[in-house]
Amino acid sequence: MEEKKASEKIVRLAHGAGGVLQEELIQFITSGIAQKRIRNGIGVEELDDGATIPLEDYDKEVVVTADGHTVYPLFFPGGDLGKLSVCGTVNDLLMMGAEPIALTSIVIIEEGFSFENLKKIINSFNETAREAGVAIIAGDSKVMPRGTLNEIIMATTGIGIKNKNVKIEDKNLKIGDKIIITGSIGDHGTALMASREGLNINTDLTSDVSILTELNEAIKRFILNNDIHAMKDPTRGGIASALNDWARKSNTSILIEEVEVPIKKQVNAICDMLGLDPYNIASEGRALLSVDPNRAEQILEKIKETSIGRGARIIGTVQADNPGRVFLKTSVGGTRFIDTPLGEPIPRIC
Repeated sequence: MEEKKASEKIVRLAHGAGGVLQEELIQFITSGIAQKRIRNGIGVEELDDGATIPLEDYDKEVVVTADGHTVYPLFFPGGDLGKLSVCGTVNDLLMMGAEPIALTSIVIIEEGFSFENLKKIINSFNETAREAGVAIIAGDSKVMPRGTLNEIIMATTGIGIKNKNVKIEDKNLKIGDKIIITGSIGDHGTALMASREGLNINTDLTSDVSILTELNEAIKRFILNNDIHAMKDPTRGGIASALNDWARKSNTSILIEEVEVPIKKQVNAICDMLGLDPYNIASEGRALLSVDPNRAEQILEKIKETSIGRGARIIGTVQADNPGRVFLKTSVGGTRFIDTPLGEPIPRIC
């Protein structure tokens, strides 16, 4: 077999990790698509959490999202691949302001995978879908030869419905908006890293993986009134990637107050030990919101009333200066950039 040329460009693990390199891969894959939207709906070019299909003669539109899920270890503190697959897909619909109604599921399994572990993952998937109130309406399964796949991968499509007048998009930030985070950051990625073999990290930290339906129910009035301009679950690439997406797409800048960003002591300690930045680490049960400053305190109080939002805080402000950049006002009074990570520093997390 002819060896690859030294100059040949190849796909790297970091291309699937939620940072600059993933954006490059997505552009490569999608650049040749002939039709990227339906009517005036949100499509591929927006690179949002999902796409929309406006329904003619109705005041509703269908919201669709698709996601692949690969995690190591498959069973981690606070969850497993099955739970993660439902939460990730349902949350993407919720972050578009939609009501999730259905899922499809594709399961790709390596030959030799145990039925015992498969049963645990499928049961978890089904139970989490039941908790989310969504139907599982279609799917597929494939088995790959031993050694051609690492254990198991799940892929899902999520389907939801939303009002056409609800405009929650990455590009929709307004000058003066307040940025809210619903809880501590980096719990998911850090918990996975700590549980991996060979690191010998003893911690009680668990993943934050959870469904965000309760959050949307609590702030539904503000969603319908368009007081909430953007929402995003900061998964791959953490809040650094999510905030930079917002700033770039909305042509604004964002100033984050370091003293307001909730980070657990265990997350800080593990990140310090491993040389990681909590701002780049994935969460799977948190939401970022950009909201009307006149409604920010009311929205914050509603979020804090939920079981998943008790640790919510206002952490920053949307500004006009230096559009496309995210700044961090540090606890000692200086200011530094929060850049988009090159890639998620912890592979196989979602």
